[in-house]
Amino acid sequence: MLPKISDLPDNALGIWRYCFTEMCNNAVDHSSGTRITVQLKRTAVSVEIAIIDNGVGIFKKIQRAMKFSDERYSALELAKGKFTTDPAHHTGEGIFFTSKMLDAFDISSGGLYFTSVSPLKNAKGTAVWMKLKNTSARSRRAVFDAYASPENDYAFSKTVVPVKMAEQSPNDLISRSQAKRLLLHIDRFRTVVLDFQRVNQIGQSFADEIFRVFARSHAGIDVQFTNANKQVHNMIRRAQNA
Repeated sequence: MLPKISDLPDNALGIWRYCFTEMCNNAVDHSSGTRITVQLKRTAVSVEIAIIDNGVGIFKKIQRAMKFSDERYSALELAKGKFTTDPAHHTGEGIFFTSKMLDAFDISSGGLYFTSVSPLKNAKGTAVWMKLKNTSARSRRAVFDAYASPENDYAFSKTVVPVKMAEQSPNDLISRSQAKRLLLHIDRFRTVVLDFQRVNQIGQSFADEIFRVFARSHAGIDVQFTNANKQVHNMIRRAQNA
């Protein structure tokens, strides 16, 4: 693949080196498949790369390993970062940082999507789709530094969690059990930013479990929020002030 993109600016080439390698290695190490197909589309504006395997499917594999009742919880765990089904050989950071470096990123597997922007639909196995503008000003170091602060010895200590992924149906984030599902494994981080983009409303119990119960019992974790509409913002403040 390298000869096809070797003339890109150094920062873009550096991003592709990281993202392609991480996603290809994931397919080799985790898919249990027999074949990997790589597709590249290059224009004057951008590069798109797809890595497709014929394995068991990433969401299904995580569901089985974690005993989740629904495959959609698998995408939420991947979005948090530091999740892997093979901790002896992987850190679980690859998908998180790849998704932050690129202009567009998605995973399609078993009819489910990571972000629902992929032009690919993969009924079997896993299809990873990636896109980056050739003139992107982003760099690998800038992305790593945004989530790994010097005061924590540059460890991966900050995550951004897309709360919308926790919904099973529109506007259903109301219970403590749903909040606990959202909070699963976030005690691995020192700073957690809950992104409420496209979340229309949340329930009092859901907010209370996160912003009062969890926050007070995990004083070492800085729980923040962003992109909350007025209704969500008011419910959060109510829980924080209880």
